[in-house]
Amino acid sequence: MNALWPLVARRRGTPLARRLESLFPGAREVHPQSHSRLRGNARKRILLFACLLLSCIAPPAFAQANQQADAAPLQFRDAAEEARFHALTVQLRCVMCQNQSLADSNALIALQLRREVLDLMRQGKSDDAIKDYLVQRYGEFVLYAPRLEPATWLLWAGPALVLLAGAGGVVARVRRRKGAPLAAEGEQEW
Repeated sequence: MNALWPLVARRRGTPLARRLESLFPGAREVHPQSHSRLRGNARKRILLFACLLLSCIAPPAFAQANQQADAAPLQFRDAAEEARFHALTVQLRCVMCQNQSLADSNALIALQLRREVLDLMRQGKSDDAIKDYLVQRYGEFVLYAPRLEPATWLLWAGPALVLLAGAGGVVARVRRRKGAPLAAEGEQEW
């Protein structure tokens, strides 16, 4: 801080000098022989400012390190466990990406869900039990192929109903045209 005072002393009336004097009021009254010593209050304020700055910078760095630790590859016991895991994660949707399977997503929650699925598999739970657990936690959305239940009947039958309605409309229009008399050739208007 005292290294700045020779520069600031020449420009005492500038906003920077006033700001530095207000932040570190004891820094100006330095010992005449040494510019490197600060008075007690100024030293405490600088230390407090440095701690505050570090506390703002450090949490994102720790969060990034934690995310990289989660990205470590999963270790499977055997090929059968790996095949079952991949078959199951392809059937599950990432709750953040919304259009990617759990196997394809690189989101942090997808990484955590893949670990959770593997842990549930190692606890001896069946695929249906794992799906039930995830549906209970995240809703029916987590499944790529929703279950056939009364709440999803329209979802499953909707495309067929729309196709039937379209076919019915085409048939009705064709029948109407067949019944209408055609205009004679001489009566056509150009």
